[in-house]
Amino acid sequence: MIIVQAAEEYHNLVKGVRLEKAAEYTLDHQKVDLNTDLAIVLGDDDQIQSLNRDYRGVDQPTDVLSFPQGSKDPDSGHVNLGDIIISLPRAAAQADVDGHSLEDELVLLVVHGLLHLLGYDHEEDDGREEMWRVQDDILDGLEVTARPND
Repeated sequence: MIIVQAAEEYHNLVKGVRLEKAAEYTLDHQKVDLNTDLAIVLGDDDQIQSLNRDYRGVDQPTDVLSFPQGSKDPDSGHVNLGDIIISLPRAAAQADVDGHSLEDELVLLVVHGLLHLLGYDHEEDDGREEMWRVQDDILDGLEVTARPND
């Protein structure tokens, strides 16, 4: 099950945005059982900065963070992949600067965050190349033109 949570002030901004579809498409693309659990949380810069500081030692906001779980729910048998936390204000600012829709930016961030949960990493050049290739293929399939800037 994919759960999308947004602060009340963001409900209208994300209404109808295809975040669940982006996650399902990514899982299917990566041949991951769709009977997995995943949370996508849309918050603000203060929330994500606090998490970034506490878990990564970086005291600044960022656009997306991924927190892998990998535990199995004994009742449902579903594997909990983890949580994707997105700063909605940062996503909106990036979409504005890059000249694409907020929806495309949010889909990009969901795909990016989910690939991290699935073990992809872009810290090293060889991992970056593979992650960007897979990410581009998924985004092309979702008809999203937004791409990361780093």
